[in-house]
Amino acid sequence: MRQAFHNLEPWKRNLYMLFAAQLLSVAGFSLIFPFLPLYVKKLGVATVGSVEFWSGMVFSAQGLTMGIAAPIWGAVADRIGRKLMVERALFGGAILLALMGLARSAEELTLLRALQGMITGVMAAGSALVAASTPRSKSGWSLGLMQTAAWAGTAVGPLLGGVLADTVGFRTTFQVTAGLLLLSGVSVHLWVTEAQDTLESDKALRLRSLFQSWQNALAAEGMRALYTVKFAVRLAATVMLPIAPLLVAALMPASGRVATVAGIFTAASAAASTFSAMGFGSLGDRIGHRRVLIMGCVLSGFGYLLFLGVTSIWQLIALAIVTGIANGAIIPSIGALLANGSPAGEQGTVYGIDASVNASARVFAPLIGTAVTAAVSLQAGFAVAGVIFLIAAGLAIARLPRLAVPARRDAHSAAD
Repeated sequence: MRQAFHNLEPWKRNLYMLFAAQLLSVAGFSLIFPFLPLYVKKLGVATVGSVEFWSGMVFSAQGLTMGIAAPIWGAVADRIGRKLMVERALFGGAILLALMGLARSAEELTLLRALQGMITGVMAAGSALVAASTPRSKSGWSLGLMQTAAWAGTAVGPLLGGVLADTVGFRTTFQVTAGLLLLSGVSVHLWVTEAQDTLESDKALRLRSLFQSWQNALAAEGMRALYTVKFAVRLAATVMLPIAPLLVAALMPASGRVATVAGIFTAASAAASTFSAMGFGSLGDRIGHRRVLIMGCVLSGFGYLLFLGVTSIWQLIALAIVTGIANGAIIPSIGALLANGSPAGEQGTVYGIDASVNASARVFAPLIGTAVTAAVSLQAGFAVAGVIFLIAAGLAIARLPRLAVPARRDAHSAAD
């Protein structure tokens, strides 16, 4: 088996190792989600503010700092190496999560979460490396595989984290998470290779300022529109996160196992996305990723609008599966369009900006979801998500180039 692995083409070896690293790292990061507010409550507040306030700060601090830092790390990756940036995210995350297990107050935990957002960013770094080394004709399938790893890790991590927290305690679970990230970092260091031709050798890129790199990436054909669509779909997908458990509770009897069913709702959506991502990625490689993206946005839009008529748990789970399948079409398609539209040698910059767009959506979406829910109803929050998805479909139709012709052609794609 080891010999067969070494006989693979370099881009395939990188892809499979980065798939494993992403699966472990996302599972590791999501291990702490189920009990993070409980950990805040256990630590207590050393200065001012309520436990509820600091629980919110613990979640938002990471997204805010990642939104600022990700474009910087992306541009740095194009200059000194994308593999190094993956290692930075994994090893840095391992150290910070180990320190979180030693935190003495909610304030210290919030500071460490803010540092996590500044230092980590495994998905953006890994996607940039995959995009730079994968043949263009396989970009949809490859990035779909990477997204599959992310969704699988998101589905497995919280389940495992809840069990570990109840079994060995909060602090030990952080150490287990740090160990998973450390293992991922060592694996990437030993077995992932970055060919010299995946890095831009032109001295002009080295001398270009970070601001110039961002301008160059945003000036590529269709890139601004693609980032706008990405912000819209991530905003829509995240709006319902704080609402879903409340809708589950409203549809169940008071004696029901609300947390369990809410977990099933999340897992069903993630599992559907996991299984559909690679298939839609391959379909996009054949018929065009723009078409698959539009199809996914339309399906998500009408799927979320159907939540307005939900009256039972089984309907809720069924729609979670439908919208999960649609999400499996959207995210790999955007990833492939980013890869194909990246200016030569600047994949890190492109995916760094993408990570910032994701983080920005995570900051605003919960506020929109809770505000709409409070003003109208629980189902109205899902309807807002549906409308945003349909707006994203309209933007993609109107503003994305009809032919996903890449701004670069490298040696990998010479035969396309």
